[in-house]
Amino acid sequence: MVKVKFISLDQLFEMITNNQKFKLVEVLDKEDFKQGHIPGAINIPLDDLKSLSNKFLKKNDTIVTYCANYACHASTIATEMLLKVGFKKTIDFKGSKKLWVDSGLELENREIENIIYFLAFV
Repeated sequence: MVKVKFISLDQLFEMITNNQKFKLVEVLDKEDFKQGHIPGAINIPLDDLKSLSNKFLKKNDTIVTYCANYACHASTIATEMLLKVGFKKTIDFKGSKKLWVDSGLELENREIENIIYFLAFV
């Protein structure tokens, strides 16, 4: 059994502010991602995580997953999946997109991640 570690909003904001090197991964579907995501995030939907994780992530990356809200379990499932296949520095931001917005922080809507996602299937 893997042990999931969680990260608070303050810890995530500190990592971003200090330009810490990590991959922020939204595990919701492409449409949710297009509507807005935490700045700097990439999109790897939970359903595609097994097939795309090695394409966009390295085993030694620090990875922070998130989903829609605290009640959403997609980020926890994704964290467990990644830990089980050797991504040992994976953390779950359980507060997710809702806490980010409720805290007065803005989402971004960049098209570059959508292009990357599309190219993965070409």
